[in-house]
Amino acid sequence: MANHKNIEYVGDSRVPAKRVQNISPSYAEFPGKNEPFWPNFLLKEWMVGAVALTAFLILTVSHPSPLTDKADPTDTSFTPLPDWYFLFLYQLLKFPWASGDWVLIGIIAIPGLAFGGLLLAPFLDRGPERRASKRPVATSLMLIGIISVVYLTWAAMDEHKAHEAAKHPQGEAAAPSQPQGGEQPAADNPGAAIWQKQTNCQGCHGAEMQGGMGPALTSIGGTLSAEEIKDVIQNGRGNMPPGMFTGSDAELDQLVEYLASLK
Repeated sequence: MANHKNIEYVGDSRVPAKRVQNISPSYAEFPGKNEPFWPNFLLKEWMVGAVALTAFLILTVSHPSPLTDKADPTDTSFTPLPDWYFLFLYQLLKFPWASGDWVLIGIIAIPGLAFGGLLLAPFLDRGPERRASKRPVATSLMLIGIISVVYLTWAAMDEHKAHEAAKHPQGEAAAPSQPQGGEQPAADNPGAAIWQKQTNCQGCHGAEMQGGMGPALTSIGGTLSAEEIKDVIQNGRGNMPPGMFTGSDAELDQLVEYLASLK
């Protein structure tokens, strides 16, 4: 230990002592791509996403999605609709070249091309330009897609409203009206309560007698007499089988009297 009085330290540092400010390198040698990803490009994307999300939230609050009526198993005249974001596909299947013998075009070919194009868009259009006016092909295809979806969605809802208006014209009684000739009001008539229990009858004629697979009964008393109504209930007529009424003879007489009073 006595012979080693001097201690020498040997170091080899790979970390430069000079600190350089973190500055994005120049992209001048890459035409069309001379913008740093952070913060320039990413900040723009965040701003666009925030504006789009805010606009969408305002739209959902000010104009709720057009939900249709709930499905009613007792109403055979009910026309179901898909959710609003599938309405354009629903409307597409109404065209003759996308339905019937050509239904595979409407359910597979056209949606497959559209969504496949969206998935392959980054690989099909690799141009450096960002302005929509300088990318006419991509811009045109996107505008055609947006306009088509908006128009088909609107057309589906418009046709559905027209169809519902045709089934229930304005002024038509949605429920059995008050009988004429001094009879009891429909709500207080025991025959009305008996009708509400006849789910077999409601399956074809509707819960409110509006009709469906069977004819409407809201004014059946003006067409058939009480004896004829009772005969139809007991023995059936046309597609209506006999024995559909479930109740006593006294309840049958009350129901017949009630139906005959609907003029």
